[in-house]
Amino acid sequence: MKYKLLIDTCVWLDLAKSVKNEKLLSLLEEFLQNEEIELIVPQIVIDEFSRNKERIIIDASKSMSSHFKTVKSLVEEHSDRDFKETLLIQLNNIDKKIPLMGESVSSSISRIEKLLNESEILVITDNIKLSATQRAIEKLAPFHNSKNSIGDSIIIETLNDYKVKNIAQEFIIVFITHNTNDFSVKTGNKKDSHEDFATIFDTNKCQYFINLPEALNSINPTLVEEFDFTNDWEFEFREWSEILEADEELRLKIWYNRHKFREHQIEIGKIQIIKREDFDIKTFSNYNC
Repeated sequence: MKYKLLIDTCVWLDLAKSVKNEKLLSLLEEFLQNEEIELIVPQIVIDEFSRNKERIIIDASKSMSSHFKTVKSLVEEHSDRDFKETLLIQLNNIDKKIPLMGESVSSSISRIEKLLNESEILVITDNIKLSATQRAIEKLAPFHNSKNSIGDSIIIETLNDYKVKNIAQEFIIVFITHNTNDFSVKTGNKKDSHEDFATIFDTNKCQYFINLPEALNSINPTLVEEFDFTNDWEFEFREWSEILEADEELRLKIWYNRHKFREHQIEIGKIQIIKREDFDIKTFSNYNC
């Protein structure tokens, strides 16, 4: 059975936000390469992601740096003297990683845009827009929270339109979102879709998830396990204190090597040691020093 995933914009943005999500993004790419899944992407998702990606990049560095400075200031003013030095070392380590985190987010965004552009892109028709607007008129989810949720409404109506048009096809449509306020039940298990979407998620061929790893695991748990086993490692940037320590170690090794080499040169007579009182600048070129 084939699976077609429609992933909400908020999930894509959350994937791009954190370095920790790079492994999950790689897992998604693995599923696509193995043809376990296909992506269907409403045009509005591409537009929303494009609109928000610069904010994500800025937040990954600028906002983090601002919060970091506040924390560091509080530590310097109020931390216990015995722990202050240790805390400041750790904070300095984090501070040096912030620019690298921003670069990592930019890389994730590029990978996501590649996935989106290579997917089956769904055009937003006038009928879809009318259906989305009708939800607003009737105060149906995602408009049950008294806010402008037209974008979410268009996404869910695009999914429904695709489902209706492909009702006879042998594949399962999977919708994944982190927006439980608009799409999940108001009370009860948030893994269940809102009652107003009952006619959309009415069969096993149209499924609702609020967690991407859980959705992928439901499709092929073996591939998830194999991927975790193969990629069971965490890449960590070296701490700033570690870099300084390694730099000092290298400096000492270079000094020691030069010192021992000069000592060897003296032993074999290539360098002569003379007393200061015997030194004459006029005859300096006659000495091997």
